[in-house]
Amino acid sequence: MSELEPPRGLFQKTQSPPEWGIEPVPREQRVLGGLDLAVLWGDLGIGLLVMLAGTFLVPALSLGGALLAILVGSAMGALLLALVGVIGSDTGAPTMVLLRPVLGLRGSYLPAALNALQLIGWTIFEFVVMGVAADTISRTVLGRSSYVAWAAVFAVIVILMGVGGPVGVVRQWLEKFAVWVALATGVWLTYHLLTTHTLAALLGKAGNGSLPFGDAVDLVIALPVSWLPLVADYNRFARRSGRAFAATAAGFFVTNVWFLSLGAFILLGSQVSQEPRNFASAIALFAGWIALLVLLADETHNAWADLYSAAVSLQNVFPRVKQRWLIVALGAACLAVAVLLDVTQYQGFLYLIGSFFIPLFGILTADYFILRRRRYEIEELYRPLGDYWYAHGMSPRGLAVWAIGLAVYHVTNPTTLGSLFPAWQKLIPVQLTLLGGSLPSFIVPFLLYLLLGLLFPLRSGRKTPATEHS
Repeated sequence: MSELEPPRGLFQKTQSPPEWGIEPVPREQRVLGGLDLAVLWGDLGIGLLVMLAGTFLVPALSLGGALLAILVGSAMGALLLALVGVIGSDTGAPTMVLLRPVLGLRGSYLPAALNALQLIGWTIFEFVVMGVAADTISRTVLGRSSYVAWAAVFAVIVILMGVGGPVGVVRQWLEKFAVWVALATGVWLTYHLLTTHTLAALLGKAGNGSLPFGDAVDLVIALPVSWLPLVADYNRFARRSGRAFAATAAGFFVTNVWFLSLGAFILLGSQVSQEPRNFASAIALFAGWIALLVLLADETHNAWADLYSAAVSLQNVFPRVKQRWLIVALGAACLAVAVLLDVTQYQGFLYLIGSFFIPLFGILTADYFILRRRRYEIEELYRPLGDYWYAHGMSPRGLAVWAIGLAVYHVTNPTTLGSLFPAWQKLIPVQLTLLGGSLPSFIVPFLLYLLLGLLFPLRSGRKTPATEHS
């Protein structure tokens, strides 16, 4: 990096914004404070997809049960999100690079590929929801329908934001305008809900029992967990780790609880289906087209974060590829899929994300916070044949414990594999599923990796200057 300060504007006509790759951010470039990160993660907890996820909890659960699942799942997920963010703000490195000490330099390519795949999936979902919502407004207000055109408009906006970089988006757009308008819309939705519906009547509706409470908590946790592979990509710009932890946890928890709950309330109050077009229409009828339009504009930030970090994840494997061209190519591919395929059901997709990444970050937290005592040798993160190379670039220990954690998830929450192989769900005793998959699949690999690390310590990082980036 030659620039010591990020650009003053989001997009410069005379100068391209700094391109942040996978290299550690120098201390003088870590400019985001507590308010910056509270705004960022608070805004990422707001969105149409967050509200749509809240609809999956009811009427499967009663509204009271859904709210309890939202509180428990959001607290667990936000805490884990903030913990992984601390590793990024301590080291200045992005998330996929931070997995190299536990999986090896080449071993980290697997989660990087999985992360890029899930982020591409999220970006596609975002384009679909934004296109559907905008088309709903256009058909009703203007009498014209063009889902493809609207999806393309939002895709272009998201791609430009991705090229602009995280510091510019947070400081020039989110902090100065976007998050405050989105929060005001949330207040309006909440006020409208409290004045048009009898909460006692909604709370009195019984659930139909189709979703166990543990699975509901897993579904809620899947939202913050979907950001786990991204969190260090942004928190590596934090000035102080302690403030970054508090801001990330509090910001995401508050808005995630708020908007998941709003989604559940609106579905019960409007009696519509969970299909995105119907739900978008319900919001418009419930609180007005302006509220839907604001939520639609705010959704671009979630898509931006997904697209930007998909490019960063791929750079973990292909570090010499220009980030901005990755963003443009991935954005165009996501738009093509959103336009050509019917992608509207993503409940199983959320479970699948959790099954891979919750165990993996259980291993990472055990390694960084306890075994390594919050110290990674930064140079070694990038050096082939160095301390984090292990066996041909992979750590058999880390990969084996990760596989065990993945198995634990699918035993304690057989829903995902059960949707693909119905016989799997019938094989699992119901007693093993009472806690859901998230908590067991985090604790088991955490403790197992910790035990192996205490009994058979890995060599500590050497203070050797980096000679080559992997």
